Amino acid sequence: MLLPHLRRLLRDRFLLGMLLAVGLAVLTPQFGRSGGTLHLDAVSNAGIFTVFFLHGIALSMQSLRAGLLNWRLHTLVQAHTFLVFPLLWLALDALFGAWVPQGLMLGFWYLCALPSTISSSVAMTALGRGNVPGAIFNATLSSLLGIVLTPLLVSLMVAHGGEGGRGPGEAILNIAGLLLAPFVLGQLLRPWLGAWFAERKRWTGLIDRGVILMLVYGSFCDATAGGLWSDYGAGVLATAFAGSALLLAIVLGLSRRAARLFGFSVEDEVAAVFCGSKKTLASGMPMAKLLFGASPALGLVVLPILLYHPLQLFVCSVMAERYAARPAR
Repeated sequence: MLLPHLRRLLRDRFLLGMLLAVGLAVLTPQFGRSGGTLHLDAVSNAGIFTVFFLHGIALSMQSLRAGLLNWRLHTLVQAHTFLVFPLLWLALDALFGAWVPQGLMLGFWYLCALPSTISSSVAMTALGRGNVPGAIFNATLSSLLGIVLTPLLVSLMVAHGGEGGRGPGEAILNIAGLLLAPFVLGQLLRPWLGAWFAERKRWTGLIDRGVILMLVYGSFCDATAGGLWSDYGAGVLATAFAGSALLLAIVLGLSRRAARLFGFSVEDEVAAVFCGSKKTLASGMPMAKLLFGASPALGLVVLPILLYHPLQLFVCSVMAERYAARPAR
């Protein structure tokens, strides 16, 4: 039963691109590292600005208004995204933190602080015959809240003894300049350019994913040059995978139980489960670059989200098809 989903995941070109980017970074760190041959650190800001401009110009406010009034669903989703995840990290840190490298624990905290993803949350909700307008509203609201909440949460960890981060004021200003400003610009230009970009959605999607792959490659070039693999080896990869899988399993279970406890319809439950458990790679990589710069710990910091991303796609696609198989009302 799981084999078709696994095959579908392996056909995901973006996932294969991420694996290739990490592999190239391990073999050729001198090309993509900060100050290296390709000077990726100099062009990454332009790429980040472009990605969020495209996000802004693609977002329809009509979709947001359609899901605005379902406040119970919004509260549950945002509480899981920005409250339940960090609380889970605190519990897991108390249990396992002494045996996990500090940079990797910071990476799990960063994963827990990230907003939800838009595209896959909405796609999985639609596949599971859930509340699509509610999913669009919550995924988008989560991304906007994350511009402020993610750096604030990261700053709490840095103040608590994390490494390699920037202060919350500086981080929010950087993120506002490179993420929020192009997003707002895209929204302002949408009435004139939205249709033109919509007709070229395939190309804008390639640009979006290309920038993320560039950031993945650059991050792991810096990490490899800083001794990520020589200092930690395969054990850190296994730990990151196990921790990501555990977080996903717990949050999926909690969001589903909470939706049923509060008497949600099945459609709202589907949206709550998929929006409340997802974490964004599309915003996570640019934010990591802004929050942690060229820190040697950057490779460890982004490792959990790189593993969480394919895990959430695989597990949620299985759940979505089970939701979709329920009898029609």
